[in-house]
Amino acid sequence: MTIELLAPAAADVAPNQFGFWEAMEQGGPVAWFILAIMIIMSAGSFYILITKLFEQNKINKQYNRDVIGKFWQSSSLKEGAAKLEKNSAWRQVIDDALKAEDEHGKMTDKLEAHDWMHGSLQRSQDAINAKLAGGLPFLATVGATAPFVGLLGTVIGIYRALINIGIAGSASIDKVAGPVGEALIMTAIGLFVAVPAVFAYNWLQSRNRRIAERLSAFSTDILANLSSGGAVRPATKVAAKPATTAGGVQTAPKA
Repeated sequence: MTIELLAPAAADVAPNQFGFWEAMEQGGPVAWFILAIMIIMSAGSFYILITKLFEQNKINKQYNRDVIGKFWQSSSLKEGAAKLEKNSAWRQVIDDALKAEDEHGKMTDKLEAHDWMHGSLQRSQDAINAKLAGGLPFLATVGATAPFVGLLGTVIGIYRALINIGIAGSASIDKVAGPVGEALIMTAIGLFVAVPAVFAYNWLQSRNRRIAERLSAFSTDILANLSSGGAVRPATKVAAKPATTAGGVQTAPKA
């Protein structure tokens, strides 16, 4: 008897007509087009975030105390450059500096020669910083425009709700739930796309500024070294290797 009573009740349950996909279907091609734009923006933002983090981590890894210490302990910049990783940002600065040194001999004015070398190093830094900043304008654009794209979907959803109310002559829930739900969904998606893009943009920018500071300090040291004929170089420390006893046991170096 209980089963017979429950069966008709279960059969009378109406399918959900106010879900996400139902709201998007009621929105038509415009809603799907706006959703596709949002997905492209979000995918592009996360792609740029991951690739830029990889580039930044690679540059930061190349600039460590042991490598830079060994570089400055070399007898010349050419010898030290060979100890750095090829195609790295730091190797590029040194190669450009050595190229500028070879070319500045053609200048008769010493001041012009110094300005030429300084300008060459600055151009090298600018090229590296420009490469690191690539893609960040897209993040800024997504963060600024995604809420408005979502707002466009919101406006269209509200407009459709008002049309349904006018046609039906009453603001019944079944007439406005779909369009209003679509409007709220578009607003939420716009914020979901914009907020991560803004956070990623600011975070990557702050990391780029730290790398730019290191590049500026490194190029200044390179210029001072070249101008002084190798006499001026920063004080560096290389981590000492643990001492090994006769039994093969490693001990910490004495202070």
